[in-house]
Amino acid sequence: MAKTEALHDRGMVVVKLRSPATTVKDELASAEARRALMGEFLGSMLFVILGAGTVAITAGMLAERLDSARMLVIALTHGLAFMLLVAAMLPVSGGHLNPAVTFAAMVARKMSFTKGVLYIIAQCAGAAAGALVLTLVMPAGTFGNLGGHGLAMRVTLGGALTAEIVVTFMLVWAMFATTMGSSRPAALGLAAIALTYVVAQLFALPLTGASMNPARSFGPAFVMGSWKDQWVFWIGPLAGAALAACVHEFFAPREKR
Repeated sequence: MAKTEALHDRGMVVVKLRSPATTVKDELASAEARRALMGEFLGSMLFVILGAGTVAITAGMLAERLDSARMLVIALTHGLAFMLLVAAMLPVSGGHLNPAVTFAAMVARKMSFTKGVLYIIAQCAGAAAGALVLTLVMPAGTFGNLGGHGLAMRVTLGGALTAEIVVTFMLVWAMFATTMGSSRPAALGLAAIALTYVVAQLFALPLTGASMNPARSFGPAFVMGSWKDQWVFWIGPLAGAALAACVHEFFAPREKR
């Protein structure tokens, strides 16, 4: 997005429009910003390898159906992996690892539009790289959809969209209350994120696969070329994230925003 600068010249206000290329160049000028983007790329890549990999391996190699035991394994893997990677990347990039979290930060004005878009690009690129690594790790013929997301039978688009909004709202609100505050979160805060992720997975996994993360959905879809209902896993999480940002800003004490 182009930015504007207001300059005063002889009593007149002169508005200068900055090009998007200049804005991006300025954003990437610092080594800290580049490290943050690399952190988001690496964290998203590892999250897809661990999360989507667990889904793909238990389905393609172990031939397990989606029963309660497999659901628990998948939910725990996603929750623990996300918690550990957020903790690792927190001092590097803020530990978003999710376009929905980044979008919420933009809505809450904790992050500029340009920086947010760069984060989302890095997250999606990392997710695609992670899915590609899975194709190198897993035996041929066992990929399936690489742990991609999709709607279960008899689940309507409206139901899927609502489910993604609800579970993403839970996750993003938990992150606003812990990792995105003014102080560094304690271990209890990171554990709360992991438990929120696990509970949300257990609820929505049989419905939509419990995305809550557009990059997590994008990576396998990009590598496998499977885009059916992909928009649900963008619109739902982004809407839930925006709602969480607004609700948090409304309820949170001013000094903790």
